[in-house]
Amino acid sequence: MELFIMIFGALVSVMNPFGTVPVFVGLTQEHNKSERNKIAFLTSVNVLVILLISFFAGKFILMFFGITINSLKMAGGLIIASSGFALLTGEFNKHKGMKKERVKKDIKNRSEISLTPLAMPMIAGPGTISLLIAYNQEFDQLHDVFLILGAIVLAVLCIYIVLKSSFYIVKVLGASGINALSRIIGFIVIAIGVEFIFSALLSVFFVG
Repeated sequence: MELFIMIFGALVSVMNPFGTVPVFVGLTQEHNKSERNKIAFLTSVNVLVILLISFFAGKFILMFFGITINSLKMAGGLIIASSGFALLTGEFNKHKGMKKERVKKDIKNRSEISLTPLAMPMIAGPGTISLLIAYNQEFDQLHDVFLILGAIVLAVLCIYIVLKSSFYIVKVLGASGINALSRIIGFIVIAIGVEFIFSALLSVFFVG
């Protein structure tokens, strides 16, 4: 159960669905409620597929490119920590490559937004992918794999609920509330990134 809670907390923190709420609202403000719910559902499905592919195919990617798990942890830790700093400074959307001009362009030109930019890179970005690849290498027991899969499914369900409730969340919390929440999450995300880097350094200098 501790592993389940740890993975679930890490995934939700790194993916940060609340940080995607303003973008989702901006991209779907001209849609009706039914269409927005459909986009939220498709986005969640796309995120689930990306996470599952990352988790199960990650080790083959490492083998193909000859990347060690410690190198992945350090690189992933840097990416995750930088995402956390972006949350703390209120630059999360820019960090994900989602500038206001690009959002407006997407509204006019993109017919399918559930995969890009919402599922990737806004939610399931490089930090999330590297996180799951590392977990695949660390926890290879069947029992652990099922716990991780359960955490992934629950995290995706949370994403769906948050996106589906985006307009309500914006109405209740407002921009300042979302920013405050994102900054709290950002601190947690930085800690996750630092932990990844620290564990990799310990493994290199004291184990390897």
